[in-house]
Amino acid sequence: MSKPKMADPDEGVFKPGTKLRHKKTGGFYKVVVLANVEATLEPAYVYESMQSHDFWIRPKSEMEDGRFELASE
Repeated sequence: MSKPKMADPDEGVFKPGTKLRHKKTGGFYKVVVLANVEATLEPAYVYESMQSHDFWIRPKSEMEDGRFELASE
């Protein structure tokens, strides 16, 4: 049985430190890292709210499906 490939931080569209805006809510976030969900090994982004400083995790597929855009500096 082969081990599933772990996420490589360089595989994601958004790199650590990238600032994003959620198109629906208008909230601003900063990407921390591309990681893996323990149970499934699915790649997922860890990101931080720039307003509340809460940390969130979202599957890579959702982060990269168009609901986030690069925030202008």
